[in-house]
Amino acid sequence: MSERARVLMLSPHFPPDASAAAHRVRLLAPHLPGHGWEPTVLTVDPRDYEGPVDEALAALVPSSVRVVRARAWPARWTRAVGIGDLGLRALRGLGRAARRLLREEPFDAVFVTIYPTYPALLGPGLARRHRLPFVLDYQDPWVGEWGRSVGPRADGRPDLKSRLSRLLASRLEPRVVRAARAITAVSPGIFEAVRARYPEIAATPCEAIPLGGEPADLEHARRHPRPNAHFDPGDGQLHVVAVGTLLPLGGETLEALLRAVALLGRRRPDLYRRLRLHFFGTSNQARAGAPPRVLPVAAALGVLDRVTEVAPRIGYLDALTVQTQASALLALGSSERHYTASKIFPAVLAGRPLLAVYHERSTVVDVLRQVEGGAAVALVTYTDARRPGAHVEAISAELARLVDPPPAGPGRLPGLGAFSARALAGRLAGVLDRVGRPGAPVQAGSGR
Repeated sequence: MSERARVLMLSPHFPPDASAAAHRVRLLAPHLPGHGWEPTVLTVDPRDYEGPVDEALAALVPSSVRVVRARAWPARWTRAVGIGDLGLRALRGLGRAARRLLREEPFDAVFVTIYPTYPALLGPGLARRHRLPFVLDYQDPWVGEWGRSVGPRADGRPDLKSRLSRLLASRLEPRVVRAARAITAVSPGIFEAVRARYPEIAATPCEAIPLGGEPADLEHARRHPRPNAHFDPGDGQLHVVAVGTLLPLGGETLEALLRAVALLGRRRPDLYRRLRLHFFGTSNQARAGAPPRVLPVAAALGVLDRVTEVAPRIGYLDALTVQTQASALLALGSSERHYTASKIFPAVLAGRPLLAVYHERSTVVDVLRQVEGGAAVALVTYTDARRPGAHVEAISAELARLVDPPPAGPGRLPGLGAFSARALAGRLAGVLDRVGRPGAPVQAGSGR
């Protein structure tokens, strides 16, 4: 294409915000110009983030990416009336900034990513007022299990607030979805569920675009490692690391893994004595007092002496440090078939041996079967009929092979191929071409 089109990308979370949602647009935007689209990222002023802020994350954003900041209502005001959601707090500021940008500058499309969900409500109005196509992007389901079968209670069940939140989501989502000219999502299962809820959008183009991985992130982490106070990679022990939330529907997978560790202890006590399992960010909460989710299960299964847990979220660059310094890595899935773990891409790029336990329908399985070379990957899959507990023997055997003999240093960098940030930006550009540049060549995709 001889001339770049322009897309306004709304992403309330963006570096230096340290939340997981900050990485969706961060990974895609830098590579869009190479595919014919010039992005402008509209996000929230760092002063208004309530969660952790990591200024070092800004170094991962190329200076060529234009970023516009909008103010949000301070959390100290809104918390007084029970509102902490960044999307709600920033809705007015993002809306005003988006309308100003679209009024003063030429754009060819609007892209809104969720979570949080409420800024997606801006999409239909912006599209209508400025006669632009609107693309809705799902990082997670808007209407999912939260508030129906899972929630914030101590037993993992929904409470009244989560049920009301889901009820509101079920009222708001259809208005936004019906206005979208295209839908993208991190896995096909998400937009397939949306289509099932709203059959009238059957003709709306949908595209699966995983979060993907950026090799430059791992290169940065190796050049600038964060302090690692959690384990000594040179102490001769086998440090196996898992980073990420223990999902509400992932309890069975965790239990199967820890039963496999107990089995390893009975069969290979020599390996068991050297094994250390470290879990980071299991609670998906930033607060220091976040309750542990792994340790109680480890205690019940008699393997507490092999397990450590840091329940609060750790920063992205801290996570990359522990992954690159680990002896091996763990990736544990959920019984939700659509589930695509964004954490799988840094885990692959870390170049360490990897044990992954996932539902066979998860797109993580496709990712791991397609990555090009690099470290060894051991994959154990389960089905609805044969649950994770049926695979304890297999998990234990793979765990033993993973750590005996002890892994060597990091191997060559794996190639993510179709799952690199650059390739996935090309897939998004194909969607934008289809809705925002009639007649432009469209790249082949999985969901159209």
